[in-house]
Amino acid sequence: MSPASGGVAVRVNVAGAPYVGSGPRATAYKMRRVTVWEPVLVLLGLTAGGIAGLYGLNALLAGRRDVVDAVPFSGGSEPREHALSRFHVRWYPVTMIFLAFDMEMLFMYPWVRVVSEMGAPAVIEMFLFLGLLFAAVTYAWREGALRWT
Repeated sequence: MSPASGGVAVRVNVAGAPYVGSGPRATAYKMRRVTVWEPVLVLLGLTAGGIAGLYGLNALLAGRRDVVDAVPFSGGSEPREHALSRFHVRWYPVTMIFLAFDMEMLFMYPWVRVVSEMGAPAVIEMFLFLGLLFAAVTYAWREGALRWT
């Protein structure tokens, strides 16, 4: 493109490659076209190589253990029950309350990002959501779901 047509004038050599630097000692280089996926594939290859290297290093340096010695670790003591044993029913309400608060946080993070753009309707919707959550926790508390006895 010529400067008159709105393009940028680039000095090129006989082969058509642009010059690097300025002056009489400027050298020509050939630009290679890089696809969008090449950096991703290089990074993926480096990651896979690093993981394989760490696993190989672990295999070389790790001590060998007998199958009998490989029991679950529980603070240095022997386990009192099987790993797949059932939990007491009193843990389920606690789990549900944890999940309710966890979902609250899951909904609050994106809300924080858009509340300035949405304005008052977003604030009203969040307070309605928090009100429903507070009502559910109050109901669970009143019904005794948080009692351990």
